[in-house]
Amino acid sequence: MGKGLFAGRQLERNRKRMRWKKKPWKRKALGLKFKYDPLEGAPQAKGIVIKKEGKEQKQPHSGIIKCVRVQLIKNGKKVSAHCPRDKAIDFIDEHDEVTIAGLGGSQRGQMGSIPGVRYKVVAVNGIDLDQLRTKKKEKPKR
Repeated sequence: MGKGLFAGRQLERNRKRMRWKKKPWKRKALGLKFKYDPLEGAPQAKGIVIKKEGKEQKQPHSGIIKCVRVQLIKNGKKVSAHCPRDKAIDFIDEHDEVTIAGLGGSQRGQMGSIPGVRYKVVAVNGIDLDQLRTKKKEKPKR
């Protein structure tokens, strides 16, 4: 590393090179957030339920996580979404329109012991899943 009176150019060049070691800067410079994000930078997205599935938890935990496979309307990509809370999966049927949001893992990743699931179901056919679950509202008939 340069020291002394005329080291400014060398210090600047080194700093520019070392930026690439920092993960947030590299993701921003290469545009990875928008390249690989199925929601394309949006906080929520709508999709159609393809199938309901149960996923086994990762190692120290045991149990089955209730998930749905969703095909997004905006770009046709398929993602898995977790149905939070008790008996929530009973209010979701195939071919329903659901709204999904990020689960809140670090760097848009998965949460805890759920393998490969980054999103959660927020609403079904335009009605909040929590209100359906607590029987405050009913799912609209088609």
